[in-house]
Amino acid sequence: MAVNVRPSPIAGLWYEGNPQLLARSVDEYLDRAQLPELKGDVIGVVAPHAGHRYSGPVAGYAFAALRGRDPELVAVLSPYHNYHSASFLTSAHEAYSTPLGDVAIDGESVNALDAELESETGIKLTRIANDPEHSLEIELPFLQRALVSEWKLLPIMVRAQSPRASEALGKSLAKILKGKNVLLVASTDLSHYYDQKTALIFDKTMLAQVEAFNPAGAFEAEQQGVGFACGLGALTAVLWAARELGADKVRILHHATSGDVTGDYSGVVGYGAAAILKSK
Repeated sequence: MAVNVRPSPIAGLWYEGNPQLLARSVDEYLDRAQLPELKGDVIGVVAPHAGHRYSGPVAGYAFAALRGRDPELVAVLSPYHNYHSASFLTSAHEAYSTPLGDVAIDGESVNALDAELESETGIKLTRIANDPEHSLEIELPFLQRALVSEWKLLPIMVRAQSPRASEALGKSLAKILKGKNVLLVASTDLSHYYDQKTALIFDKTMLAQVEAFNPAGAFEAEQQGVGFACGLGALTAVLWAARELGADKVRILHHATSGDVTGDYSGVVGYGAAAILKSK
């Protein structure tokens, strides 16, 4: 039976389009990551979503923390960088295509989250086809190389940027995932186009709120103009979901900027990687 697959709009542009070269480059990012000792079960990660050339060295840290894992389901939450009137979006397709193969979408989980969100908030998941969003897809080759199981994907793109909406999404997500063998991925970059010195200050503030496991504090940092995350709604929803699923600690694994790759520190984008742990 033919599967309705979302074609990739970014393979060969945002990341390597040749399957063998893509596998090699992703494996190199994973191999180079020097992780601290992580005490507890890693139930989720925070990862950047720029082109692999720029953010791959940082993303490698996040997905190295998942290497060898065998989940049944991976929920990837990302921003949606284009205009849409809906608060929460998902794919209308049955799978995502990458050069490493197709990633099947778990339609049952999509339907369950849709029903739970509508019940709790009155907001439904809006399904869209052929979306141009890079920030969700960009994480998939890392998951394809790091994980060892035949996992399925729950893709969620977040346009709502309010504490209330993110908390509702996170708690609804946790409710439908409870008891399942699942991993969470929050796709976000940090500050955008400040000079390196300023970016480091802003990123340190935002990452401190993430490491404090404080989604409300992350929103406050952005509202006060002292820290930024372009995927704030997705990031905080994952933190709320992880907390509901029993996580009790976040460990920052790495931070860098685009300037560390390009050598241009006049206007950089910040990238952070973190592991969300269930230590008890």
